Amino acid sequence: MNKIGFIGTGNMGTAIIKGIANSSLSKEIALFATDIDKTKLNSLKEFGTAPLENAQEICKNCKYIFLAVKPQMFDELLDDISSFITEEKVIISIAAGITDDYIKAKTIPNAKVVLVMPNTPLLLGAGATALSKSEYTCEDEFKLVCDIFASCGEIAVIDKNKMKEIIAINGSSPAFIYLFAKGFIDYANEQNIDEQTAKALFSQVLIGSAKMITDSGYSIDELIKMVSSPGGTTLKGLDEFYNSDLLGIINKACCACTNRAYELSK
Repeated sequence: MNKIGFIGTGNMGTAIIKGIANSSLSKEIALFATDIDKTKLNSLKEFGTAPLENAQEICKNCKYIFLAVKPQMFDELLDDISSFITEEKVIISIAAGITDDYIKAKTIPNAKVVLVMPNTPLLLGAGATALSKSEYTCEDEFKLVCDIFASCGEIAVIDKNKMKEIIAINGSSPAFIYLFAKGFIDYANEQNIDEQTAKALFSQVLIGSAKMITDSGYSIDELIKMVSSPGGTTLKGLDEFYNSDLLGIINKACCACTNRAYELSK
């Protein structure tokens, strides 16, 4: 039985716990959690998660230790648990900007570390998660962590040196897409179109368009052309996007996201 403990049970930690509990992995995993807000732990009992008093207790009892707290809390947290980290433990960080070298420097030089960038659709089992590992993490240990996130959506293993750059692609991008969607819903409201109708239609457009990207075999440029009849309505709308440099704005947003990750980097 693999013992997995969570230090922090915010949205992401809770999403991962629920994903494990609702998957076939639950039969081979014992879940534990701690949080400053003890009321959060009560709601996780229905998912078979045993509450523990503090982070040190998580480290004592669990082989796999999820650090599910904000990057700004890592210094204090790692100081608190460093004496409980051994060569057998596997530390899993889901915090933006945190490096395996930093975790090793704060705990033990040969610490086993897995870096993870998940996203909030994990809450619905539709996440997109990027993972990388330190040199001391063995393949079986890394596979278990990958299987955990695969139970909550799609995964990709990437070079650890790209964990900051990937944040804009899968970690922060849901917020960017929600903002994009808001523009269409707001337009529907201006035109006195029922908001729920517009939301349902546009949400299905997002789902269908994503399927076209992944399953149709066409390139992005080809897919755009398929919707764009010569002299038609779509081209007029696209002209506004191109004239406003939508692609440039997206690039700036991604770069700003990555730059912030480097600012938070430890």
